[in-house]
Amino acid sequence: MNVLTHHALFAIALTLAAFLFAAWLYRRSGWLVLQPVLVSVVLIVATLLLCGVDYATYRAGAEPIAWLLGPATVALAVPLQHNIERIRQLFWPVMITLTAGGVLSVTLTLAIGWVLGADWSVVMSLALKSVTMPIAMPVAEQIGGIASLAAVMVMLTGVIGTALGPLLLSWAGVEHPAARGLSYGINAHAIGTAHALQEGQECGAFAALGMSLLGIFTALVLPLVFAVG
Repeated sequence: MNVLTHHALFAIALTLAAFLFAAWLYRRSGWLVLQPVLVSVVLIVATLLLCGVDYATYRAGAEPIAWLLGPATVALAVPLQHNIERIRQLFWPVMITLTAGGVLSVTLTLAIGWVLGADWSVVMSLALKSVTMPIAMPVAEQIGGIASLAAVMVMLTGVIGTALGPLLLSWAGVEHPAARGLSYGINAHAIGTAHALQEGQECGAFAALGMSLLGIFTALVLPLVFAVG
């Protein structure tokens, strides 16, 4: 077992096997709460604990998979290009929704954290919960947060948002693909965008747009606001 867990391909094989099983379970059950990302994380953590492998060792072995995050993000330009005319038509509604949603999300998070007496570093980490992870982690360090905590909150927000988002949008009667996609992108970032692409190309395009614009807006504005403050 020790030889197996220290093999160069152990982390990659474990990650792929856990996600494939989680994706199969999600398709088979149809339960939104069984998001593949959440289930695969649970399976990987349980396996690492059972085998006595620390996170640093696993992270080093799984580094090639992490490299794919960049190309996967760039690939989101494809549905954006295919729906560029639709995006132009809805430019101002998108910008108003993005601004209102982004400001409200950060403001409510800061207010709740302050009321509950959370430490400043924790509050700053929570403020970035709706921003995609590659942006949230460095921005958290700039504004006094904790990068690792921000990463965890981003993941949880994406999983919970993707699990509950479709149900809440259906209850609210939101059926327009652009509106649903923008909601997924703003509230559940990359994980929500992956789900939006399953609903349709237009939904996925607006999810990618919402995630990208909110990330850029947050990365530029939030450090500036707290630097001035």
